[in-house]
Amino acid sequence: MGPVTTGKPRRDEAVEVAAARLGVLARRDAPLGARTTYRLGGPAALLADVDGQDSLGRVVEAVATSGVEVLVLGRGSNLLVADAGFPGLCVVLGGGYEAVRIDGCRVEAGGAVAYPALARTTAQAGLAGFEWAVGIPGSVGAGVRGNAGGHGSQTADRLVAARLVDLRTGEDRFVPAEGLALSYRHSAVRRDEVVVGASFDLAPGECAESLARIAEIVAWRKANQPGGRNAGSVFQNPPGDSAGRLIELAGLKDLAVNGARVARRHANFIQADASASADDVYRLIGEVRRLVAERCGVELVTEICLVGFEP
Repeated sequence: MGPVTTGKPRRDEAVEVAAARLGVLARRDAPLGARTTYRLGGPAALLADVDGQDSLGRVVEAVATSGVEVLVLGRGSNLLVADAGFPGLCVVLGGGYEAVRIDGCRVEAGGAVAYPALARTTAQAGLAGFEWAVGIPGSVGAGVRGNAGGHGSQTADRLVAARLVDLRTGEDRFVPAEGLALSYRHSAVRRDEVVVGASFDLAPGECAESLARIAEIVAWRKANQPGGRNAGSVFQNPPGDSAGRLIELAGLKDLAVNGARVARRHANFIQADASASADDVYRLIGEVRRLVAERCGVELVTEICLVGFEP
């Protein structure tokens, strides 16, 4: 996933117009680092917490009127925010978008629902097919947008439809899974659209078996993936290969830029210590890409979203 670019004209004016439209709903210079798993990065010029149709409608009006840049932020588990921050409006779903409804094997979940919580909720309801999602620390909205996956499964396997709201026009539509162009870590959901909900079709299962599978996945991740401050897999796996294998083959385990370091336990993770800056991580990402291309002949593509960096 490429960077959210900056440099649009009249950016400050757009922020002011949006702030005026949002009123008390907008927070200025809102810190974003603490909302990410890297715990790095600067503030958003504006931030709005959206808990239902009314506040979402106000955001749509502000975006449509001002043309301000938009960042829809989920649980912050798959992005790196620049030290300079994000010069637009950050939208965060909560409240009414955290609900889950189960009807037989059909599961309706709000865009702000955490994947691990949804995995446990469906398992406890006697449904199978979503256990793998306990290892995905993001939200339903982000999971749909990036077709999140792991442990041999992906969102597309169970997704029936998603409800999207276009923040620039207010168009509110239900899109069937086949209309989302879902592929490896990709969908047709645009950056100025927000996934406010999704429906999944699961299978009848045994609660005990599903919970046991969840426990296995959690144990495997603790044993095989690094902890600390990171954003999961940094690069997409090239077709038929593994980004981690290529990074290790290039001799880059433990490569560091100041406080950012390629993880020893899994080379496709970059960890940040307490002294790291977002720029350290960004520079290390670039260095890993350069050296893998030079030594292995493969151009790695970032899986994490880079926010606020110049292209």
